Amino acid sequence: MKRFFSLCLLLLIGLVGCTPSLVPTSTLYIKGRVQIKVGDTTILTASEADIIWESLNESIATVSDGGVVEGKSVGTTFIRASLTNSAAVFDQVTLEVIPSNIDIPDDDDPIFNPDEVNVKLGIDLIDNYLDLFEGKRVGLITNPTGINSEYVSTIDILNDKVNLVALYSPEHGIRGDLQAGAGLGTYTDEKTGLPVYSLYGSTLHPTEAMLSGIDIMCIDLQDAGARYYTFVYTMAYAMEECAKYDIEFVVFDRPNPIGGAQYEGNILDTAYSSFIGLYPIIQRHGLTIAELAMLFNEEFGLNVTLYTILMEGWDRRYYYDDTQLPWVIPSPNFPSIETAIVYPGTCVFEGTNLSEGRGTTIPFQVIGAPYIDADDYATALNDLDLPGVVFRPAYFTPTFSKYVNELCAGVQVHVTNRAIFQPVKTGWAMIDVVRNLYPSDFEILSASKNRNTMDLLTGGRFITLDTYTLAEQFTLLESDTELFNATRMEYLLYPYPSIE
Repeated sequence: MKRFFSLCLLLLIGLVGCTPSLVPTSTLYIKGRVQIKVGDTTILTASEADIIWESLNESIATVSDGGVVEGKSVGTTFIRASLTNSAAVFDQVTLEVIPSNIDIPDDDDPIFNPDEVNVKLGIDLIDNYLDLFEGKRVGLITNPTGINSEYVSTIDILNDKVNLVALYSPEHGIRGDLQAGAGLGTYTDEKTGLPVYSLYGSTLHPTEAMLSGIDIMCIDLQDAGARYYTFVYTMAYAMEECAKYDIEFVVFDRPNPIGGAQYEGNILDTAYSSFIGLYPIIQRHGLTIAELAMLFNEEFGLNVTLYTILMEGWDRRYYYDDTQLPWVIPSPNFPSIETAIVYPGTCVFEGTNLSEGRGTTIPFQVIGAPYIDADDYATALNDLDLPGVVFRPAYFTPTFSKYVNELCAGVQVHVTNRAIFQPVKTGWAMIDVVRNLYPSDFEILSASKNRNTMDLLTGGRFITLDTYTLAEQFTLLESDTELFNATRMEYLLYPYPSIE
């Protein structure tokens, strides 16, 4: 076992043996820059005067009296301010320390000039890698998101340039025409005449027969940037099987739609490993699909011969709508970047008796049920003063999934500041508030069953069992976020831009 897993175990033991008692409150909050360079200092200020400052990892950053923070090494930690006479009243911010040669813009300046953005996808650069495919029979895992920046399908590109002999379909089908959970057997693609093998439903792992006709497997899929999304585990299972039969594996890289700079979540307990969370990673991993492939291959022993065809011009700070690339919905309930931004948090409502907005035009952005008072729910959530988000009372009637043709009341999640929005904390807070407001109505689906949907999505059983207070849940998230980043940093293929 690598050090990563040992640290996870120690953290879990610590959480079980010591229950945090700190309670965040909006009466104390911290203001100031939360990104600095190694060797630089910044001053944080608190809304109260009599404060004790603390860095949760002094090897990354220190903080002295007066809120003076100094960056010591590259990484992420948390700076906490608590009242001198009441440690239970505190606020803390995530502090990122970046290399000294990276430019940090002024607060009022844009991070980048949109007119200068020119991102080329991995598939755009195929001509530079044709030698890799020469003389080989090629398989391709893809769906409608597999296109180049000129809207040309990766299927057509490879069919023209290499010896493409088979297609492999993830959840939702090769043409994206299936709802979540729908199965699909083997069939022939009408346009190309190639066989299409389903990697969803009863056959998650490609079989030896499916792979017998290829020498090299490719994948070109748009990931969602969240641990729950099944496409990355289709990739992982394919990598695992290709390794068994000495088949090479190629990833055409694509942007993480919610950027590669921010990350947040708890590390999945492998007792709750599933196709919606296979490995001990965090919900918002902040990695591209190629970076995930490298991490999976090395950390989890897949051992396939792996090639990554990287993008050009992609910046870790870019959200997908910063790239000027065409957006194709990766799955039927994933229509927009706004969906992607909230998805790492609100997806957990799939494990409850609230609608997560499936059957509406804004899935995962509206959350509700017939038993909720929209104004009460929105007020309680806004009172938490969560960063970068406002909750608006909302009403909707799903056309499918939960509460078909029933009026649901709840909230719409409006992200007001992407830079500080924390989707996982937000989703967990939304669960906690509705559970407290409606204890007789709110339900975790199949709560008595171990490994229910909530368990699998959250990577543990603590939310199902209501083990921790919300403050304790936040402490878990913060600790695991920092812990996972130590491993994550080893697989970053795209650094922050340097000063020219």
